[in-house]
Amino acid sequence: MSNAPQKNSPLSLFAFDVFAPAHLTAGSWREANDQGHRYTDLRYWIDVARMLEDASFDGIFFADTVGIHDVYAGTADAAMHDAAQFPINDPTVLISGMAAVTEHLTFGVTCSLTYEQPYLLARRYTSLDHLTSGRVGWNIVTSYSESAARNLGKVEQIGHDARYDLADEYMDVVYKLWEGSFEEDAVIRDAAGAAYIDPSKVHPINHSGEYFEVPGAHLCEPSPQRTPVLFQAGASPKGMAFGGKHAEAAFINTTSVAQAKRSVDKIREAAVAAGRGADDIKVVALITVVVADTDEEAQAKYAHYMDNATIEGTLGRFSGWTGIDMSGYDLDIPLRSVDGRGVQSIVDMFSKADPDREWTPRQIAEYLAIGGTGSTIVGSPQTVAAELRRWRDEAGIDGINLSYTTKPASWEEFIEKALPVLRAEGIVTPARTADQAPVTLREKLYPGHKRTLDTHPASAFRAGVNADGVVEAVIVPPVAVAETEPVPAAV
Repeated sequence: MSNAPQKNSPLSLFAFDVFAPAHLTAGSWREANDQGHRYTDLRYWIDVARMLEDASFDGIFFADTVGIHDVYAGTADAAMHDAAQFPINDPTVLISGMAAVTEHLTFGVTCSLTYEQPYLLARRYTSLDHLTSGRVGWNIVTSYSESAARNLGKVEQIGHDARYDLADEYMDVVYKLWEGSFEEDAVIRDAAGAAYIDPSKVHPINHSGEYFEVPGAHLCEPSPQRTPVLFQAGASPKGMAFGGKHAEAAFINTTSVAQAKRSVDKIREAAVAAGRGADDIKVVALITVVVADTDEEAQAKYAHYMDNATIEGTLGRFSGWTGIDMSGYDLDIPLRSVDGRGVQSIVDMFSKADPDREWTPRQIAEYLAIGGTGSTIVGSPQTVAAELRRWRDEAGIDGINLSYTTKPASWEEFIEKALPVLRAEGIVTPARTADQAPVTLREKLYPGHKRTLDTHPASAFRAGVNADGVVEAVIVPPVAVAETEPVPAAV
């Protein structure tokens, strides 16, 4: 079966948030009707889940970070003042509650593998896959924050390439646990024979590698998807090669349709280089929409939201993402690409997006103030539809991560004003029918596939058990790291 999307196929639609008062739009919490302060109230999240389910969104995606933005001026003051992804809670604990009140909404959840043992992470995501009936995905990140490194037992952040070497072995471990440790019929529940599980069909993985020693069997019986849908946003050559090998969906943050097209092309090239199909990775773009009845009203709303943002709050985020202390730069002096140990692709995004423009810190702050590193569409429902059609048809993206200026009001306005036009024009996935049965997240992205595609490396561990009953993989050739231009990463 071909997995290539049909030309002009509808975009998947995900809401994009974080388990915190505010995410990418600086000062969003200052808006009078913003409900971000209710982030610790499960009832708020249940209401959001029901709203998105009723609107037939495909899912909600949760970003996460385990560090605080403490680079700007050498303190976390700017981040704290602006609630810049701080305080922040663990998003995995939200999913069960939101899944309990929905049947179709899916959940992408970020978790850093740098600070989480693979044995425990595999159990957490299998548990979530069970409790959501297969509606969960894992956004694989390796972490960029020096703050996280210091507070999680490291003297400093692990080097960039070393993080991806660790990540590649990490994936082998979780694939062995998810795909190979339990045979399909291991759970027999034989009351007469007093056997709940057939021990001969549960296998230790006996993994011994450079970074991990994991001898035992998985703690969980197989979940609907076994391996959760794997999201990733690698931008460097090493990250792109990792994503080309492991990702089922890739996130991009770009400043233009043309830049998005270049990113999409590189992601598809990375998939092919890894021995997969060019369309075996879905590409989802970060976009914020400010919509009103007319273009003029929408522009006025955008200007109003800009008034809520502060330079310090915005650059506090940027400094945290890049590892570059922006407090020492003149706001109106052009900023050339600077080597940082954080998300270098965000710096490159500005320096390379428009070769004829020298971005200043002030201009970067103004761009980032609404929606962060993604693009923002401002206008009437018709204008929004025309722009999203361009992103789909010219950039070749498969979906959008919809950020917000206020929460949840931005999504409510999008659902009320823009979504009917987008659906009428076939730009996003259609509304569900009353008799439509729930499917897994993977089946939403790849119809007919509850398990990973045969081209995906996880498939090599299915039933891969040697004569001694130990999980082994079919040998997959290593992927060469091409010297490609980085693409912006999701934050």
